[in-house]
Amino acid sequence: MGKPRKLTKHTMPRHVRALRKQCGHMAHAYSVGGMPPARDRKGGFRTLLRIIIDQQISVYAGAAIWAKLEKRLTDITAARVLAVQEHTLQECGLSGQKIRYARELAKAIRSGDLDLEALHKLDDDTAAAQLTQVKGVGTWTAEIYLMFAMGRPDIMPAGDLAIQVAAQNLMGLKERPSIKELRVIAERWAPYRTAAAIMLWQFYRKMPLME
Repeated sequence: MGKPRKLTKHTMPRHVRALRKQCGHMAHAYSVGGMPPARDRKGGFRTLLRIIIDQQISVYAGAAIWAKLEKRLTDITAARVLAVQEHTLQECGLSGQKIRYARELAKAIRSGDLDLEALHKLDDDTAAAQLTQVKGVGTWTAEIYLMFAMGRPDIMPAGDLAIQVAAQNLMGLKERPSIKELRVIAERWAPYRTAAAIMLWQFYRKMPLME
């Protein structure tokens, strides 16, 4: 079996079919959650900043902050984030820590220390390592960017709480798996771990309560 093509809305059904065929747990996740969306995003500063903003807050809170940013900044670029006053970003809902992260990312983009286009030439681990050189870009953020902005087909963000809970429920585990344990579990879903992660998120939203 060759390496799967980039994950997009067009290739998602093929990746899901492969997972259903190779894993009974994934077949069950599909029966509960159905076909998940591919979640394609355009790569670049905006997308990476959005992922940073979404760290450790609800989807709704992240969307609200982003809407305020778009209204106040109009054009969300590295140059614009560096040009505005800190209080402007605060008024949009960013914490002091995330303001620092946003500006560190903007500086890295402007200086060329982080070249997002060049990441396409790198393998998954090397690309993630490049991203995490920027303060505020941790492993989860890098993995989400690789999954959705770059379409990398074999990424498992094992530090994601919802995915851990979904895996526990789906597989009938007594305890929520650790990051290390989930990475081991996810080896069975290679080379389609990105689609598996998206299926786990879909299952999480619709899964039955554990007794």
